[in-house]
Amino acid sequence: MTLPLLPNAQARRLFLHRHALAEPPSGPATGADLAALIRRIGFVQVDSINTVERAHHMILWSRRQSYRPASLKRLLERDRALWEHWTHDASILPVETFPYWRHRFARDADRLHGNWRKWFRDGYEAQFDRILNHIAAHGPVTSAEVSEGEARGKGGWWDWHPSKTALEWLWRTGQLSITRREGFQKVYDLTERVIPEHLRQADPDFPAKVDWACRSALDHLGFATPSEVQAYWNAIPKEAVGPWVKAALARGEIVEVLLEGADGSPRKALVRPEVLAEAPDISPRLRILSPFDPALRDRARADHLFGFYYRIEVFVPEPKRRWGYYVFPVLEGDRLVGRLDAKAFKAESVLRVRAFWPEVGVRLTKVRLGRLEAELHRLAKFAGCDRVEFLPGWQRDFLAP
Repeated sequence: MTLPLLPNAQARRLFLHRHALAEPPSGPATGADLAALIRRIGFVQVDSINTVERAHHMILWSRRQSYRPASLKRLLERDRALWEHWTHDASILPVETFPYWRHRFARDADRLHGNWRKWFRDGYEAQFDRILNHIAAHGPVTSAEVSEGEARGKGGWWDWHPSKTALEWLWRTGQLSITRREGFQKVYDLTERVIPEHLRQADPDFPAKVDWACRSALDHLGFATPSEVQAYWNAIPKEAVGPWVKAALARGEIVEVLLEGADGSPRKALVRPEVLAEAPDISPRLRILSPFDPALRDRARADHLFGFYYRIEVFVPEPKRRWGYYVFPVLEGDRLVGRLDAKAFKAESVLRVRAFWPEVGVRLTKVRLGRLEAELHRLAKFAGCDRVEFLPGWQRDFLAP
C-alpha cells in the first residue's frame, strides 16, 4: 500500500501552528491566556543561561510579545496553574499533568538510585528523613539552608553536597515540589503544599497514562515517529509506545504517512487522519527564538523538517566554536533563516549584536534587514535595554555546519 505524502511545506506549517509560531506574536499573555498558551505548546523548558533573557521567558515572549516574567511567576507561585518538573529537562508544565508523572516518580526512584550512587558523594540517602522533617516543621528551603556545615565540592553538578543531592532526589521522585524560585534558585516544599489535592489524589492506571502520553504528544507535535511520541514527555517507557501505535492504527485513530523532509527525502510518521486536511496560514513575522524553544528541542527533527542544523555551543571550548557560546535561531514565516549572536549588557542598557549568519540561499535584503532590526529592538526592550548596538562586521556570510 502506498502511503499518503505529507508535503514539506504543509508539514512545516502544521508543526509551527502546533507550537504557536504560525500566528503573529500578539495578544494577551497573562492569567488564563498565558496558561492556555503553555497548555497549547505542552511545556516550557527552564534554563539558567541569561545571555539576553532566560529560556522560559524567551519561549513565551517569542509567541506573545506582551508577555512579562511576572505573569509566569503568578501562575506558578500564586495560582498553582503550573508546576515544574522533568521532561527531557527541567520544564514548566500545566498542573493537570501531575497525575501522569506518578509512574515516572516510581521509575526514577529506582533508576536514579543506581546512577546517583555512582555519580555523587556518599551520604545523600541518609539525609532524606531529616530534610522532609525539617521542611514539614519549618517550611520551604533552598539547598543552602539544609546544607550548613557540609563540605562543598570543587566540581560542578556531579559534586553536589549530600543535602543538595537529597533535595534533588526527593524532587525528582515527587516527594518535594518547587514552590517558587528566588532569582533562579529553587525553593522546595512538601508536594502536598504545592500541588492541589484533587490532582495528588488522582492516579490513572498505567494503560491510561500510556494513552494520555501518546495522544497528547501526537497532538502537540502534529505528526511524529514512535520514538518522537515517546520522547515528547519522556514519561512512559519506550516499549509501551509500540503496542499503543499498533492499536491506534487498527482503530483508524491514526494513520501512517510519508513525511517529506526539507531536502525531499521521505520518512514514515504517524498523524491523525483529520490533520492531513489542515493548512494553517503563517505570519511572515521574523522572530528570534530561544535555543531551547520546544520547536527546536529535537535537533534531528529540525534538521529534517527545516533543513536547519543546530547545536548549542555552550559546552564547546571557545576556540572550537563555529558560531558562538549562545546563538539564537531566527524564524521568518515557515523558514529558519539564520542564527544570531547577541548579548544583553544590562548595566549599560545595550543589546550588542556580534553576528548574524543567514542560512544557505537567504539574503539579508532591505526588507529582511528591517524586520530583523525591528525584532532586535523589541528584544532589547524585553531584556531591559534601551538600545541595540551592531558591532563591526556583524553581517556574515552563510557558514556551513
